[in-house]
Amino acid sequence: MTMAEDQYAVFGNPIAHSKSPDIHGQFASQTGEALQYTKQLVAEDQFAAAAREFFATGGKGLNITVPFKLDAYEFADQLTERATNAGAVNTLKLEADGSIIGDNTDGFGMVSDITDNQGWTVKGKRVLVLGAGGAVRGVLQPLLEQNPELVVVANRTVAKADALAEQFKRYGKIAGCGFDELSGQPFDLVINGTSASLSGDLPPLPDDLLAEGSCCYDMMYGADLTVFLHWAKERGCSNLADGLGMLVGQAAESFFVWRGVRPEITPVILSLRSKLSS
Repeated sequence: MTMAEDQYAVFGNPIAHSKSPDIHGQFASQTGEALQYTKQLVAEDQFAAAAREFFATGGKGLNITVPFKLDAYEFADQLTERATNAGAVNTLKLEADGSIIGDNTDGFGMVSDITDNQGWTVKGKRVLVLGAGGAVRGVLQPLLEQNPELVVVANRTVAKADALAEQFKRYGKIAGCGFDELSGQPFDLVINGTSASLSGDLPPLPDDLLAEGSCCYDMMYGADLTVFLHWAKERGCSNLADGLGMLVGQAAESFFVWRGVRPEITPVILSLRSKLSS
């Protein structure tokens, strides 16, 4: 390692599975940016101490994954608008004056994957988001900024969906509802933001949920189709995408926040996809 390399890392627990070092390593190679990116396992109650030490010893920026996005939100000296809205931080950046800015690039990553990589249109469309947890809260502002006709947030606990709709209504037309209210109103784009896919579970969805030519997106990803994407395919949907592009997209936006350079996303997605299926 040369002294010229700026230090970046991802903090999480667990962290062994993290693809961030691979992703940012490819970004650095592409762009010629001199940096080193590592992953660090942080004890559950040690986030602030670990982050302070990282920045005190020359670190320039951090990515934050589960379970520390709220800790990072509290840790930052300043927050971007999208971090404030998300209520969580996945990117910390050391400023020239020594202060730490907290940002959230998750929603940007998802929307850029949907519009740029998949080539799907959000503007003027009826969009359904399944779930009302932190992952969903993080994507609503960028989604509404695409000017869809309507965004509906559906959740088991309707009050949570309604609260999100209330919080984000200044960005566009948004409503909350329960899963039992979805029948009879087809959607052009359905985004699964529940973690149910990982456990092989699925919210109770009506068979008439998908409009003709609809698109279905799962924030989760894997070597095979997620349970939600299987469900969509069985109902005739051919426009299917999982969250691998979102993962790379949020990383690319973090890279841009830190370095002011936009890396190429597509080759990195293809590289990761080939490793998933091998």
